[in-house]
Amino acid sequence: MEDSIVKAPDGGWGWMVLLGCFVIQGFSYAFPKAVSVYFKELMYDFHVGYSDTAWISSIMLAMLYGTGPVSSILVNRFGCRPVMLVGGLLAASGMITASFSRNIIELFLTAGVVTGLGLSLNFQPSLIMIGRYFDKRRPLANGLAAAGSPVFLSVLSPVGQILLETFGWRGGFLIMGGLLLNCCTCAAMMRPLLNKKQEESKDKHEVERMLPATTANKDFTKYKGNLKASKFKCKLLDFSVLKNKGFVIYTIAKFFLILGVFIPPILLVNYAKDIEVPDTEAAFLLSIIGFIDIFARPSCGIIAGFRWIRPYTIYFLSLAVLFNGLTDICGARASDYNTLVVFCVFFGVSYGMIGALQFEVLMAIVGSHKFSSAIGLVLLIEAVAVLLGPPSAGRLVDAFKNYQLIFYMAGSEVLFFCPVLGYHHLLLLKTTKAKVGEPEGQS
Repeated sequence: MEDSIVKAPDGGWGWMVLLGCFVIQGFSYAFPKAVSVYFKELMYDFHVGYSDTAWISSIMLAMLYGTGPVSSILVNRFGCRPVMLVGGLLAASGMITASFSRNIIELFLTAGVVTGLGLSLNFQPSLIMIGRYFDKRRPLANGLAAAGSPVFLSVLSPVGQILLETFGWRGGFLIMGGLLLNCCTCAAMMRPLLNKKQEESKDKHEVERMLPATTANKDFTKYKGNLKASKFKCKLLDFSVLKNKGFVIYTIAKFFLILGVFIPPILLVNYAKDIEVPDTEAAFLLSIIGFIDIFARPSCGIIAGFRWIRPYTIYFLSLAVLFNGLTDICGARASDYNTLVVFCVFFGVSYGMIGALQFEVLMAIVGSHKFSSAIGLVLLIEAVAVLLGPPSAGRLVDAFKNYQLIFYMAGSEVLFFCPVLGYHHLLLLKTTKAKVGEPEGQS
């Protein structure tokens, strides 16, 4: 990989990279939830049910997660910056094309598949760039970048409602597609890290290219050949990470977490509108989650970065998931706007904690050198979960006309994460004891 042996600077241009990652993660996580403000209008226009409109967000999220291995291969082959530039163009073109859709299937293909793929090609490289630019400050950097999601959710949701009321859903989709072009600007900020030898070599060959062909052609041809060979030596996707039991258990646990964690924010606005909450106030519920999340993620990142906390971030994540699952189950009793606001506050805190810790824990399990391949495989498994979760919840609402069921469903799925990850803790403890008990010569 282009900068695998370069020491993370923990600052400098890294802060600009972090700003770009903040915007990209904001769009990637918030966009699939923010489009839910258009669902009611889409139901009337295309004569479809809750489960049908929920597929738009689910497909978008499934593409965001499911194309992870493709993103890993492209990043390992071409680097982060070009992949992210293409992703920004795809995400924008998907939403612009969706504004001309004539039926729900065309929306699935444009807003769901194309925009989701574009977001994926931005999202995963942004995580990789944070890992390359930050080491000691990585928990803080992850927390600050992850704060982009709640900031954008709190902004995009009311903006989407205003666009819907002013221009209709087609005009709203067109303008939101234009907003996604900002991902290209952020991609341009993803400067690859080079060590001193690489910088000197780069400068030398730039000079040689300006010299007459007779003096520089041979050396430059040799340089191109070496560069090409080194690129092909790089593994496009490292499957050896599957031998890590901790990684496998973490992936299984994340499947159950993702199965339920996106259900409440995706269906919350529709639920509020159904109990006769005004449209603007219903959209504002997502802004409440986002506003609370803004403070929860960086705060959690700062706490996780403390020396006496960082070795136990996996326990910290388990606590956050437990909090989120119990919040979902208690949220089933919310039956008016005020109780929904209380639910959103607690959900925002727990959701922010999960967002700040999940990738930090994964990087701690597999190491930064295998993170690009590990995140691709994890996101692929999560894609299946996100494709099943919200539509199945929408199907429950269509069948029983009872929103309480989706809160119980989401909470129980999220809580299943805890015993699965608990098995990882037990396995780690047994492995540690076994190593301690080994004679010195056998270790």
